[in-house]
Amino acid sequence: MNKYFLKIASLFLIFSLVSCQNKSGNSGKHEKLATMNWLLGDWENKMEEGNLSENWVSKDDSTFVGHSYFIKGKDTISSESIELTQKGEELYYIPTVKGQNNNKAVSFKLNTATTKEFIFENPKHDYPQKIVYKLINANNLVATISGIQQGKPSSESYPLKKK
Repeated sequence: MNKYFLKIASLFLIFSLVSCQNKSGNSGKHEKLATMNWLLGDWENKMEEGNLSENWVSKDDSTFVGHSYFIKGKDTISSESIELTQKGEELYYIPTVKGQNNNKAVSFKLNTATTKEFIFENPKHDYPQKIVYKLINANNLVATISGIQQGKPSSESYPLKKK
């Protein structure tokens, strides 16, 4: 009877520890990133000048990975890889643009956020200094880059539709 009771008590203790561990694990740990789940998926803008596409997937609970391409005809005019990652309490937008910044990543820190808009900034970057993603509705968003370019304020907006 004692051995049976000891086994039951041990199993109960292990079960309790595992349950507590799951509750205090990653739940809520990356809530800033989780509020951007609407970004995941394939987005595009077909224009006369060419087609702009952005594709976002969840790499893990702290990082989304994006790829952006601008294609004219059969030529890729520009492409970039992006990491949207939460480190501690901070959220960073980290693009690497082929042919710019010696092909090195540039970090933009989240400055302002709502459930439908995120503003990332890096005042030390040449251009852009600000990157904004704004959700218009479930199938439309606008990505905007802005800052000072050649001594003058500049801004470019890219409306994207979910595929």
